[in-house]
Amino acid sequence: MSPNGTPMGTWGFAVQGLWRDNPIFRQVLGICSALAVTNLVMNTVVMCAALVFTLSLSATTVSILRLLTPRNIRMMVETLIIAFYVIIVDVVLGAYWPSMRASLGPYVGLIITNCIVMGRCEAYGNSNPPLGAFRDGFFNALGYSFILLLVAVPREILGMGTFLGLPVPFFATPAWDKWIIMVMPPGAFFMLGIVVWIFRDIQQRREKG
Repeated sequence: MSPNGTPMGTWGFAVQGLWRDNPIFRQVLGICSALAVTNLVMNTVVMCAALVFTLSLSATTVSILRLLTPRNIRMMVETLIIAFYVIIVDVVLGAYWPSMRASLGPYVGLIITNCIVMGRCEAYGNSNPPLGAFRDGFFNALGYSFILLLVAVPREILGMGTFLGLPVPFFATPAWDKWIIMVMPPGAFFMLGIVVWIFRDIQQRREKG
């Protein structure tokens, strides 16, 4: 449902998840993973894919079971559902891409407690039909992924001189003194702060104009 209570189409869900209610720059949720996995673009892409998979399917499952789930244990049920999909991701990574699983460390498992996932399952999936819950979860996860990639790309290029592990002209040469701070935790804070500032400024200008 839209803020005024009318049903939303796919475009409405897209606008809300990617911009109007973006989980990071509008709601300031999921900051832990935004800071932890964005030092390399490939790590970020895998993390984002894991979240898109988990959030969209968890919200759908919560919606399907919403009429069968007692209200007093719904949070536990939602956590179990989210954990189920996260375990699938973790097992697949461990079987087919163990180096990536090791690189991401505990952060895939922490999707279970990610407030974006739990928040959308509780706020939307728990009270709306499955198709709407899927679209809500999918586009909120894309909105999260969009911001993470905006943080990750300059961090890897400026800090390591590469993009997806491939050398970037000029930034991979001795002429460029790599900004090592960009692949350290302070670099994540700086980039996230800049991205949030830019998008909030754009939003404020649009609301005033």
